[in-house]
Amino acid sequence: MKKVVLAIVGVLVLLVVVSGCGYNNLVKLDEDVQTKWAQVETQYQRRSDLIPNLVSTVKGAAKFEQGTLTQVIEARSKATQITIDPDKLTEENIQKYQAAQGQVSQALGKLMVLTENYPELKATQQFSELSAQLESTENRIGVARKDFNESVQTYNTKVRSFPNNLTAGLFGFSKKAAFKAEAGAQNAPKVEF
Repeated sequence: MKKVVLAIVGVLVLLVVVSGCGYNNLVKLDEDVQTKWAQVETQYQRRSDLIPNLVSTVKGAAKFEQGTLTQVIEARSKATQITIDPDKLTEENIQKYQAAQGQVSQALGKLMVLTENYPELKATQQFSELSAQLESTENRIGVARKDFNESVQTYNTKVRSFPNNLTAGLFGFSKKAAFKAEAGAQNAPKVEF
């Protein structure tokens, strides 16, 4: 009986020694994922902060496009209500967040298409500056999402690799979800002239 207890204790000590150094690495990778997630949220917030200025600029020139302006405002409102705790980056939560942000993108896309009908609006400096900032922000969002996904991949690889998977299981580190392409993104749009 004593030998069995010693064997179990020995195995536990070996597991702690072998995987103990992996704990700090998992903590570092988890912190990196959380930092990258904060950058994603920051860029989406930046876009959200630009929307009221864009809407008020367009509202003055495009009085008859009230429905589109309302869609943009409502999509922004819904998107800002969805937040995710970095410790709960599950596939379901990421999909909800992505869907809400996708609605904002669609509404903004409609708005920008409608502005083509108002050359006097496009000629204003304020609209030009807001459009440039919005385009820059969309690029920043893309970069932040890419960086986040790379961080999640590194983290998930470490969590699932032996012997780190033992440490991860022991200390509650679990796999995190990343952004996926929007539905239909794999199909190229059909362009006809």
